[in-house]
Amino acid sequence: MNLQKAFLVLGTALFLAGLLTGLSTGLMANPRMGLSAHMQGLTNGMFLLVVGASWRFVSSGPMMSKAIFWLLAYGTVVNWLSTTLAATWNTGELTPIHGPQPSAAPWQEMMVSFGLVSLTLAMILGTVLLLLGYLRFKPAI
Repeated sequence: MNLQKAFLVLGTALFLAGLLTGLSTGLMANPRMGLSAHMQGLTNGMFLLVVGASWRFVSSGPMMSKAIFWLLAYGTVVNWLSTTLAATWNTGELTPIHGPQPSAAPWQEMMVSFGLVSLTLAMILGTVLLLLGYLRFKPAI
């Protein structure tokens, strides 16, 4: 599967995950964080769809292209997953959305915190590489 199609497929799947998450927010320990998870799925899915739709305007070599894909794929999926877990487990360490008193186990807090920190680094690096790819693009005149 080429990278453009991979971005489009993953973006659509993540958008669908966001829609389904929205149906279950009332069942979560922290419904407000569940709303955040719902929005993360929708917005990150749309972001990947936009990247896929505009991929022909990215000028990068095969290694950089793969790095962009995997960094953005990791960051967007882990963003949705970490916020969904935070809502389900009711974490509170790095999830500032006000809700019920945090009640997650330490290992759950650690998993969510690792996800949030690592996705942030992946998204920043992936977006910088994507921006460089857009800037390097030279349209044919």
